Amino acid sequence: MTGISKLPQLPYGAVYFRKSNPPREDWERDYAVAQEDGMNINRHWFMWGAIEVEKGVYDWEDYDRHMDLAAQHGIKTIIAEMIISVPEWAAYEYKHAAYVKADGTPLRTQMGVSSSSGGFGEGSQGVLSLDCPEVRELAGKFLTALALRYKDHPAMAGYDVWNECNYSPQVCHSSYTKAKFHLWLQNKYGSLQVLNKAWHRYSYSAWEQVGTPRQLGPYPECIDWLHFTKHNFYEHMQWRVDLIRSVDDKNLITAHGIAGSINVMASMGADDWLAASKVDLYGFTWVASRKGNEPWKQWHAVDLTRAASRGKTFWHAETQGGPLWLQPQVIGRAKDDGRVTEPEDIRIWQMITLAGGARGVLFPRWRPLLDGPLFGAFGPYAMDGSRTPRSDMASTIAKWANAREQRELLESTPVQGEIGILVVPDTQVFDYLLNREGKNAFYEQAMWGAYQGFFDLGIQADWVHIEDIANYRVLYWPYPVMIGSHEAEALQQWVADGGTLISEGCPAYFGDRGKVGTLQPNHGLDQVFGVVEDNVEFMPDISDAVSFELGGVQVRGSIYNQSYRSAGGQVIGQYSDGSVAVVEHVYRKGKTMLVGTFPSAAYYHTHDEGNLQYFSKVLDWAGIQPHVTRSNAKLQVRLSRGTDGSLYIWVVNPHREAQNVELELSEAWGAWNAEHVYWGDTEWSQQGMGLQLTIPGRDAWVARVTAVDKA
Repeated sequence: MTGISKLPQLPYGAVYFRKSNPPREDWERDYAVAQEDGMNINRHWFMWGAIEVEKGVYDWEDYDRHMDLAAQHGIKTIIAEMIISVPEWAAYEYKHAAYVKADGTPLRTQMGVSSSSGGFGEGSQGVLSLDCPEVRELAGKFLTALALRYKDHPAMAGYDVWNECNYSPQVCHSSYTKAKFHLWLQNKYGSLQVLNKAWHRYSYSAWEQVGTPRQLGPYPECIDWLHFTKHNFYEHMQWRVDLIRSVDDKNLITAHGIAGSINVMASMGADDWLAASKVDLYGFTWVASRKGNEPWKQWHAVDLTRAASRGKTFWHAETQGGPLWLQPQVIGRAKDDGRVTEPEDIRIWQMITLAGGARGVLFPRWRPLLDGPLFGAFGPYAMDGSRTPRSDMASTIAKWANAREQRELLESTPVQGEIGILVVPDTQVFDYLLNREGKNAFYEQAMWGAYQGFFDLGIQADWVHIEDIANYRVLYWPYPVMIGSHEAEALQQWVADGGTLISEGCPAYFGDRGKVGTLQPNHGLDQVFGVVEDNVEFMPDISDAVSFELGGVQVRGSIYNQSYRSAGGQVIGQYSDGSVAVVEHVYRKGKTMLVGTFPSAAYYHTHDEGNLQYFSKVLDWAGIQPHVTRSNAKLQVRLSRGTDGSLYIWVVNPHREAQNVELELSEAWGAWNAEHVYWGDTEWSQQGMGLQLTIPGRDAWVARVTAVDKA
């Protein structure tokens, strides 16, 4: 991989310079402290608006100094190119190329909250549109000058080409983007006549009459608009990658997202799979202060980014190291729900990150900003750059992770999860359009509820993109209400070839371009599930009254409910009114279970014990045994495998109190002994196949597991 050999064993550091913070007089001291504390990588914001101070006039002085200090102190640098920070003179001269909102308002420059400097717009796409050839040429000249200046610098490690890959759902409706939309539509449909039929518009007589949708709804034109918008912004990303690579073919090209594919892929384009496919190394931002400190949330983000990276190295590109004050995400929440950061929080957050497979850790700030609304936020070091108990913990982890003894552990990767949760991007798009532009968020509730259900049972549920289903034997489909015919055919073939599919209600109810199928389930899935629809009710406002019985357990439903008549399948569950709720079916070499409502969404809202038992029954039905059985559900356990086949066990306690646990590996792993401990100063013992230990609060225990010959 390009530039990967330049990286430390575990890249560990922070975003340091966001002009004008930290103060210049502290830089040399801060670099010395970082080196002493085991930090080995920085990311800086190289902001176009702070560098090209006049047209063709570049002020590199601050950035040259940072590169030289990094080289002097053995710290590698990731250059975060920030063409989204537009020079004020360019915003004025090229105001005709500004992004335009749906209401016709053009964006204008404003202060950036994360740097307290001008030149920023809304979201992560900037103010000036790269769809304008003049702007693209201007930005390209800056990126070329940037890469030429630093590509051979001894501190250079690579570039970050998109900070938190997403964009504002408000943009863009400019004439430049509209022209590109027309080209995209022509490529897709071939002619205006075909477009008229597909969009149900019928009477467009010239391409210039085709507008950009200003109001969104569950219609073909809006589906196309969301697809085009994502395609367009990721084309901008690819342009940056290609341009930099044409100048520098030696250093890494990275990017990082927001682990947002489950809730804002449709609305904000946060497609981690697509973003990761374009770079050498991917990462994610995740801070508890903005997302909440429930353990499943960070685990889901790590698991999501690992899945999207498809085997590539990935980083926790921004992990919390300090508090967050006064922001709307924290108001009203408990103090320990991410609002403050204690040393033990840093320890547990980073152990979750490493157990989930991330192999790089950076804080959003090395030390906090001194001005703007994010003053004091996220940094492990103090406002003046002095050490704190938080930075001491960070130093401990940095030095531990980069010791030679940890090399084999950190070369290991998580084993595949026992079950996969199916991710179909088009489903989220349609749910966003159908349910008032995402205000009801049914898709994310069902997806996150399924993840939580398996998580609470100690099961590693992997996020599985529809393109990756061949890699899994068992899939759970939480919210299948819309799917295209091509994806449905792929899923049908996967089951036919031996896959096991558990689906919630209304599978493929809406088909290509959002059209309702007259036969339900749609797209031939009636054959796969062995049923036809008997009745369906779309009443999410009163759906909490829906329940069904499965194997003696009462399970809550949610959102919609669909009942069935058997067409070859076997009825195994009924609604309270006696209608058919659950059907199992053998389809060629595979088998299916169809549940007519959404127990995942119900679990997300209620954490009902019956719904947790439902997930347990699903696992039993699919023949799944957990990788590791634990006696204490408050702990999470993960396994990773080394390049030589060695097995490692990570036991994580996110709670403040110490927890006792007995662990037993699945028989599938054979007989084993725990031996070398990498992390965790605690007493432990092993009797036969059982491992007993106590994990201190907000801490972890990591060891190598070695197979033994029973003979």
